[in-house]
Amino acid sequence: MDNRSEAREFLMSRRANLTPEQAGLTVSGQRRVAGLRRSEVAMLADVSIEYYAKIERGNLAGVSDVVLEAVARALQLDDAEREHLFDLARVAGGAAQPVRKRNPKRWVARESLTRALDVITYGPAFVRNGRMDILATNALGRAFYDRVFDRPGQGNLARFCFLDERAKEFYPDWEAASDITVSILRTEAGRDPRDKQLHDLIGELSTRSDAFRTRWGAHNVRRHGSGTKNFQHHVVGELTLSYEGMELTAEPGLSFLIYTAEPGSASQERLDLLASWAATAHQQEDTDPQKTQASAPKETSL
Repeated sequence: MDNRSEAREFLMSRRANLTPEQAGLTVSGQRRVAGLRRSEVAMLADVSIEYYAKIERGNLAGVSDVVLEAVARALQLDDAEREHLFDLARVAGGAAQPVRKRNPKRWVARESLTRALDVITYGPAFVRNGRMDILATNALGRAFYDRVFDRPGQGNLARFCFLDERAKEFYPDWEAASDITVSILRTEAGRDPRDKQLHDLIGELSTRSDAFRTRWGAHNVRRHGSGTKNFQHHVVGELTLSYEGMELTAEPGLSFLIYTAEPGSASQERLDLLASWAATAHQQEDTDPQKTQASAPKETSL
């Protein structure tokens, strides 16, 4: 992805999303667009119109943190959007990490990380990267996301969301889930623009899914730290789960996520039922090595 084009389209989309009223400006007469004008953003950021126009054209190299902060305030960027803007400026200034050398070895979870996953028994727990590949899970996580590991998901939450019709059953509010999915990928693209596998994934989804392509063009970004989601699992039915996400400091770029249900709730009872179903399925897999291989998260490169 071209950094200059990405920066230009991101800033233009944020300006278009902010009305003068939201920015505290008084306007009169007819306006051709609902969003702010460049001149209004420049005024709010206390920079010249010419300088802001240069920034919005995607020329972020050399722009100071002070100016970036002023632009972020003028456009009322949230934390995720501000971080994305700074990521784009970092890349424009040549501070991006060099392209990783191709490593024939696949990522494998450390034994201590696997143990940490396995001791979590009351909810699905898993590790994913910024491309939304599920890299490792506990037993309940494998049962919870069993259809994600089938084709066309291939262990990737974004592929599952946009290329597998069953995702619209799994996510009762599929529109919101798909928005979040694309926002996470857009955030990762700003953080690591030289990730070839991410480029390939975005290209695949853009080619095969109109819904993805439309959302990708919105340039929305998001932090995915905590919240509540609804699911409809094909084995146990409706689940309302809270989630917490943590960055793995030992492995930058990887997230550790845990889903839990309110104690004593119907969702907790259904998670317990899913755990029993998973245990039975695991016993069956022990007698059929091919099933075990098919249901486990695939090894992947970072």
